[in-house]
Amino acid sequence: MPGVPARIAVLRESAAGETRVAAIPETVKKFVGLGADVAVEAGAGAAAAIPDDEFAAAGAAVGPRSDVLRGADVILCVDGPDPKSLAGASDGALLVGALDPAARGEAVAGYAAAGLDALAMEWMPRITRAQSMDILSSQSNLAGYKAVIDAAAAYGRAFPMMMTAAGTISPARVFVMGVGVAGLQAIATARRLGAQVSATDVRYATREQIQSLGAKPVFVEQVTGIEGEGAGGYATEMSDEYRKAQAELVSGHIARQDIVITTALIPGRPAPRLISDAQVASMRPGSVIVDLAASAGGNVEGTVAGERVERHGVTIIGAANLVRSLPADASALFARNLYNFLAAFWDKEQGRPVLPEDDEIVKGIRLTSGGKVVHERLTAV
Repeated sequence: MPGVPARIAVLRESAAGETRVAAIPETVKKFVGLGADVAVEAGAGAAAAIPDDEFAAAGAAVGPRSDVLRGADVILCVDGPDPKSLAGASDGALLVGALDPAARGEAVAGYAAAGLDALAMEWMPRITRAQSMDILSSQSNLAGYKAVIDAAAAYGRAFPMMMTAAGTISPARVFVMGVGVAGLQAIATARRLGAQVSATDVRYATREQIQSLGAKPVFVEQVTGIEGEGAGGYATEMSDEYRKAQAELVSGHIARQDIVITTALIPGRPAPRLISDAQVASMRPGSVIVDLAASAGGNVEGTVAGERVERHGVTIIGAANLVRSLPADASALFARNLYNFLAAFWDKEQGRPVLPEDDEIVKGIRLTSGGKVVHERLTAV
């Protein structure tokens, strides 16, 4: 016998500067198609150019937060909300979003105390069946694109080579440091704009990816002790020997670049320092650096998160949460990630998602359950 349909609540984001929303009319319609009741907090999509009536047309009830949360079995969010703002949800309700558990331990404890099963989507395992659920990849893809667009806007010259009757304009030289999802998209975007692009990464396996996009790989050769490939494909710490060799190679290369985009992050640790103040000073005046790791301390000495500063005539853009400047597309990708996750575990007979405790994905993202914090990364002494 079919169970009572799950009630899915979509919250309006309250974090300062947040423009995204955790569902779009497309995913609301899909949830309704699964048999769920969907409620959206009034104004949730305003910053992403999605009016309330579009959610209503897709089958959602639109109203104040108190009504939306009443009896909710699943709560969708972009940023982790204040636990005190979630009153009214069902006991054991799933809270699904980017919860930043490493930095928000008190909030995670609050979710546990509130009886919620908190699921941190940014801790999604990097396995094949989870690719369509990976919010880090979907958002980083847009961030890499926007980093190049912002760099082009700040750069006082053209990107492509131009041959005119008045003379030839040389193409801009763009150097991308860190070739994950954001870095690859930055390479592709800079190439589309006509720049001369080069890139580097501590993971030697990315060399072919760089070349496949038409960029020049810049790598340290014949150095032992490289530890660049971490679990799940993430970068990790480099050996001291590699770090020294890379610094020497990169110093000479950076001095000849017009645009540098840094994307290097190590999960759970401050961003690695890739560019020193002396290296910034070696660049010609008018050059631009976009630091996508600004929120984690920055890859560049002198970066200020969320601000644009000038050092030695070089503009350094501390690109904090760059995807917020593309709210419509960022929301669409984020919302599809959440839908893909919940749909993969949807039990049609019970009319709701059922999360097996022994599933690799569930174990990877579940922070709280049964009133306790349960994730091993948070409970390890």
